Amino acid sequence: MSQIHVRAQPGDVAPYVLLPGDPNRARHIAETYLEGAREYTSHRQLLGFTGTYQGVRVSVQTTGMGCPSAAIVAEELARLGARTLIRVGTLGGATPSVAPGDLVIATAAVPNDGTTRQMLGGAPYAPAASFEVVEASVQAARASGAPHHVGLVMTEDAFYASTPEHARLWAGRGVLGFEMEASAIFLVAAQRGLRAACLTACSNDIGDPQLVPDDVLAAGVDRMVRVALDAIVTLAARN
Repeated sequence: MSQIHVRAQPGDVAPYVLLPGDPNRARHIAETYLEGAREYTSHRQLLGFTGTYQGVRVSVQTTGMGCPSAAIVAEELARLGARTLIRVGTLGGATPSVAPGDLVIATAAVPNDGTTRQMLGGAPYAPAASFEVVEASVQAARASGAPHHVGLVMTEDAFYASTPEHARLWAGRGVLGFEMEASAIFLVAAQRGLRAACLTACSNDIGDPQLVPDDVLAAGVDRMVRVALDAIVTLAARN
């Protein structure tokens, strides 16, 4: 049966799903990278599309911004038959070593958000990506020559609350950057027996209030999406 927010039927959603926050990015990914892409939902502007990439069936599903929306979408995708969820979005760099447009492949997310706290009843927990998806993503990044970093990200709720001092503090603890959905996606995936990963392109340094130039970010997003799709092809070949 259709879900409350992701208005789709079983069979509409592929086992492999890319999760951008932005509906415009979801449409762009579907129209640019997938063959035979078909829109299966537009409810609440949570646009969803399914097509193929190198013969592998792939969906692209909008999550919206933040953990509350992402957790809902991840939960409903699990009910609709998704098995591997890969967030594809942007993050603010915690350190200048993560350059504009660079790819960041998360191994885990520091859960500085309210959604995972509520879901866990305040219990300590380390939301982590699935190793085999991270491994396939790193292999794809290396094969394509994409500048990339692998390690911790922090998931936060308040976009404008981050300061350079906060960023450098957490950079000293190994955090590469800040984003808004990974911890909830990782937690829901763990609870539902799914695989999950998070790939992001760096949109700015937290110490710099300006986003990178549009062309630099667009190139970074293109590399990120291609790495995610190539990782999916590798994962599908192993199954």
